[in-house]
Amino acid sequence: MNLYILRHGIAVERGEPGFKTDADRPLTPKGKRQLRQIAAAMKNLEVHFDLILSSPFRRARQTAEIVARGFGLKQRLAFSDELAPDGNPKVLIRQLNEWEPVPENILLVGHEPYLSQLVASLISGTTAMSVVMKKGGLGKLETGTLRFGRCATLAWLLTPKQMKLMV
Repeated sequence: MNLYILRHGIAVERGEPGFKTDADRPLTPKGKRQLRQIAAAMKNLEVHFDLILSSPFRRARQTAEIVARGFGLKQRLAFSDELAPDGNPKVLIRQLNEWEPVPENILLVGHEPYLSQLVASLISGTTAMSVVMKKGGLGKLETGTLRFGRCATLAWLLTPKQMKLMV
């Protein structure tokens, strides 16, 4: 199984007038442009997805929708509260393992520090390891059996600037 981990793009700052909760904050116009470039870079990497699973928060939802549109995969887009900032990674892993049919290539779209902690846990068994996911950053984990704890290898981790060079 390949897990692709994508942090949402540049969003409206926390506390900006007009957005009642953190969940309501959208991507900025710059964030949307950046994500279209990132989706193009992802296509150039020749990755593909059986499932795109996103946090339901607006900025992550918009990020996942841009990628799904770029890949023509709107029908493979789903949302999980377990990818929200306060989500439970153990429940997320159980959801992924119970998905039918079992997806081989999954894109997870979410937030920091949740995603870095998830990556650290899956490659080292602890969240104490430091992993930095930039806004719009993309990583790839490879695993034979997905479980909570050390089960995956970090294949690569790309910044938005690196992906911009691929377009």
